[in-house]
Amino acid sequence: MSLAAARVVKGAALKSSRPRKATPAAVTRLRTLTEGPEPKMVRVGIRTRGCSGQQYNLEYTNKKEKFDEEVKQDGVTVLVDNKALLSVLGSEMDYVEDKVSAQFVFSNPNVKESCGCGQSFMT
Repeated sequence: MSLAAARVVKGAALKSSRPRKATPAAVTRLRTLTEGPEPKMVRVGIRTRGCSGQQYNLEYTNKKEKFDEEVKQDGVTVLVDNKALLSVLGSEMDYVEDKVSAQFVFSNPNVKESCGCGQSFMT
């Protein structure tokens, strides 16, 4: 089951020796989405689609797949699909709400180009 819309922005490489992988807003939203009587996790992956070639895919899951990378931060666990790992390495995940949308936004230093709407990208 697909979870949410995601947008990509070309980001600068994170300069901290211990880079933050998710902003406080993203951690709060992920915690809200994964709490409940049946705890879930969120898997971040990439699909081949969109005008620039790749799009983020966020989905609920109940289990970690064999080669998923597990990222824990502030009590929230996010799984990264092994096929997406090199494309998202060094990225920061944010959650942004405005009057017309609410979505996860990935600041990704690996992006070489993205489409005009920011939904797809190429690494």
